[in-house]
Amino acid sequence: MGAGRSEGSEYIVRVSKTEMVAAVLPLQEHWLPLSNLDLLLPLVDVGVFFCYKKPAATSGDDADNQLSAFESMVGVLKKALAQTLVSHYAFAGEVVPNLVGEPEILCNNGGVCFVEAFAEVDLKDLNLYNPDESIEGKLVPQRKHGVLAVQATQLKCGGLVVACTFDHRIADAYSANMFLVSWAEMARSKTITVMPSFRRSLLNPRHPGSIHPSLDDMYVPITTLAPPKDPEPDADDLISRIYYITADQLNRLQSLASSTNGCRRTKLQCFSAFLWKMIAKWAIIKNMDKKVTKLGIVVDGRTRLSEGDKHKASLMGSYFGNVLSIPYGAKQVSEINDKPLDWVADEVHKLLEGAVTKEHFLGLIDWVEAHRPVPGLAKIYYNGSEDGPALVVSSGQQFPVSKVDFGWGNPAFGSYHFPWEGDAGYVMPMPSPAGNGDWVVYMHLFKGQLELIEAEAAQVFRPLTSKYLGFD
Repeated sequence: MGAGRSEGSEYIVRVSKTEMVAAVLPLQEHWLPLSNLDLLLPLVDVGVFFCYKKPAATSGDDADNQLSAFESMVGVLKKALAQTLVSHYAFAGEVVPNLVGEPEILCNNGGVCFVEAFAEVDLKDLNLYNPDESIEGKLVPQRKHGVLAVQATQLKCGGLVVACTFDHRIADAYSANMFLVSWAEMARSKTITVMPSFRRSLLNPRHPGSIHPSLDDMYVPITTLAPPKDPEPDADDLISRIYYITADQLNRLQSLASSTNGCRRTKLQCFSAFLWKMIAKWAIIKNMDKKVTKLGIVVDGRTRLSEGDKHKASLMGSYFGNVLSIPYGAKQVSEINDKPLDWVADEVHKLLEGAVTKEHFLGLIDWVEAHRPVPGLAKIYYNGSEDGPALVVSSGQQFPVSKVDFGWGNPAFGSYHFPWEGDAGYVMPMPSPAGNGDWVVYMHLFKGQLELIEAEAAQVFRPLTSKYLGFD
């Protein structure tokens, strides 16, 4: 770990200790298969981090007092983690290929790598707007083995950053959120509110299966993928930035994007439509008007699979694993650029319509079964930008930033950090820690796309600052 290059990012992180934390109770070693929906995920890691101000109970500002407070907080985190891993045992295992090469979880209580570190930076000086330099490789740990890695970093001001990196093949954001809330509950000596379920039979394929032809447009067996093309010599890099959007601007976008016929679209649909138009405008500037642009929306299938069944709704509500699909729409760049925002919002609504159903997810489970053991992959992840610019929007509105209190108060800030290796851009809007209806938006897009957005939509996308978060 070393220094970055820009103000608020140029600081040193020193690791003081690395330790494996296992579940506090012994676990019978066993194998846990991945579900068919897990098998659609490539080997990719997801990061998440939370920033805490210096606890009010810390007496004095001298280094000894702050170190003592940090050691106390780390003790709480480790003890609670060991307790939480009893129920969330998949996170203490390791992923091993089975006889046909498919990944399975060996639940052996190998534990979680827990890193303790010190960062020579104050919370107010952290440049959260540019997580590539302030967060990546410094405050969010690398997962070298196991399923989950954790890092607790003491800041110069006495603040704390708690971060996790997990294997996306094992958990989606819904599952990770369950774990984070449970971990915080254990730290405060509370009872875990939602015990995770690993009941894979909830996602069993049907016999015979029934596969809608649209699934072949959305997913592809990896054996049929062409090798990725080399990037153009002058191609942009994908970079990450974090913005905030005020509730007023979100309401304004929703009004602008809702049809004149009185059909009101959701904030996520309107936001996605606005972004799609910005990406199309960038493509026009790059002389890509004849190209096709794609927008994908990540859909969680838990409520869809339990339609009309209260018992199954309860079971799916605690299900730990991946229950995701990424439907997408494809349109001519010029059409998305030229049409009004409400028309584009209607197109976003249409691309979602076919995927927010029970049948879509049952069909997707059957699609995976029909191709096993060959893995499948979402087309928009692998070669989404092959025909023109593409992005995926994933709603993080369930991100529990107000619930991850380990005993020293709610986070002053929290965000997912997901610079995925996909070919499309990735955007995740989350609730602001202010709890006032604002959004915090993590964006992983091409540099030129973000420059255009900042130039032309500065009133909507505002760079995240310490002042906004109340760090000053």
